[in-house]
Amino acid sequence: MEKTIIPKGYKSILDVYDTQTAIGFIKRCFEEALTGSLKLKRVSAPLFVDEQSGLNDNLSGSERPVKFDVPALNNNGEIVHSLAKWKRVALKQYDFHVGNGLYADMNAIRRDEELDNLHSIYVDQWDWERVISKEQRTIDYLKETVQDLVNAIAETSSRLHTKYPKVETVIDTKISFITSQELADLYPDLTSKERENAYVKEHPTTFILQIGDLLNHGEPHDKRAPDYDDWTLNGDLLFWHEPLGCAIELSSMGIRVDDQALITQLEKANAKSRLEYPFHQQVLNNELPLTIGGGIGQSRMCMLLLGKAHIGEVQVSLWDEETIDACKDKIFLL
Repeated sequence: MEKTIIPKGYKSILDVYDTQTAIGFIKRCFEEALTGSLKLKRVSAPLFVDEQSGLNDNLSGSERPVKFDVPALNNNGEIVHSLAKWKRVALKQYDFHVGNGLYADMNAIRRDEELDNLHSIYVDQWDWERVISKEQRTIDYLKETVQDLVNAIAETSSRLHTKYPKVETVIDTKISFITSQELADLYPDLTSKERENAYVKEHPTTFILQIGDLLNHGEPHDKRAPDYDDWTLNGDLLFWHEPLGCAIELSSMGIRVDDQALITQLEKANAKSRLEYPFHQQVLNNELPLTIGGGIGQSRMCMLLLGKAHIGEVQVSLWDEETIDACKDKIFLL
């Protein structure tokens, strides 16, 4: 099965030069909308962290971070996968309080990522995090925050259409919330990705709740690191992407683990050895603020709003020969 899909009759709405300008416009507009909606302040993001800090995102647990030695430190650095844990520490360091938060323009390398229309080894996303109270650690608060995020995306889409009338992507602000177990019950004979496609086709803006824990059939909907999101209070935001005829995940987010959720999830993941890391000790000792946060894919958003068929149309990365050959004369890879 070919991994690169070229939609029949596909032609980019904007040429390569207008695309570049539009990418910058989208990023500026969305940052304005995001910071206003979620009360966030911009901070500088790290490209790498100390491998002994426990701050790097372990993703599903199988991905290998890019490492390099630092002779002056007598230790190794790791290119970040995301800033899921780093942001929580930063909120404490910057002395943020309940109701306020930060966002960072994050760039990363995920060397083991598959290469296809939606995936690249280069990752660019807005990583954001906000301090919450104990009383806000609820599904209802999570849903409210998801709605704020979708409203910011819809505002960006509207401004994009005003500037580029040919771009007609419409974001449905009515969100369909469904748990991963409900989704599995609805489509018991489909894989997790097939379930997403089937459901999101009928509900173009969807948030799948509670990802990471085992479902009734013995497998998780998707793997999720056990030491940042609370698996009972997290989820993925997906939109229907017409050019590819599939669901596209734009954001993974959630309320973060407290001390009890951290212990429970590390036990389930057979990863209690991580409790030795400084970050995990801070969570256990309640030295870090309670937070909600997530990552929002920049290239994914540009793909969605500009109606692009391949992520290589909106970012510069490395591609294998199969991808290059498939896109030749059909899709312009930056």
